[in-house]
Amino acid sequence: MATMAVEEERGGIPWWLVLIEGIALIILGIFFLTSAGATTIIFVQALGIYWLIRGIFYIVAIFLDSTAWGWKLFAGIVGILAGIAILQHPLLSPFMVGSVLVIVLGVQGLLVGIVGLIQAFQGAGWGAGILGAVSIIIGLWLLFNIGAATLALPWAIGLLAIVGGIAALVMAFQMR
Repeated sequence: MATMAVEEERGGIPWWLVLIEGIALIILGIFFLTSAGATTIIFVQALGIYWLIRGIFYIVAIFLDSTAWGWKLFAGIVGILAGIAILQHPLLSPFMVGSVLVIVLGVQGLLVGIVGLIQAFQGAGWGAGILGAVSIIIGLWLLFNIGAATLALPWAIGLLAIVGGIAALVMAFQMR
């Protein structure tokens, strides 16, 4: 009973679940760093299966609840097409998915940088301007070096997974 009260206080997530998440992230990060190619192919294939199933569920959801049916139809079609494309081309799909991710991150970097520069000129200070300029530089680098950034992506994901896993382990022990 006391355990349930503690879990409700902290958002209902038990500490041991956060611990398992941290361990899984560290293992995934190690796989990405030690065998980037094979891990990326398996990861992207799992993502393709997920997108395909999720797309089908979006289409089915239209018949169960017709609110926002246009968005559900759009998301369903995109999910199904993306899932099929990934599953049909298992060796090419990591480059397709990675390239799209790099392009999205590059555009996001440009947009965030522009907003930062606008905020700096409106009185937010030099910090916002410097961060905006750095964000624009990184965004442009990503957009002009899509191939290199895509090839480096598994190692970046691996490092982020290990850092996130360590953070989750620390959080789990703090929750306990």
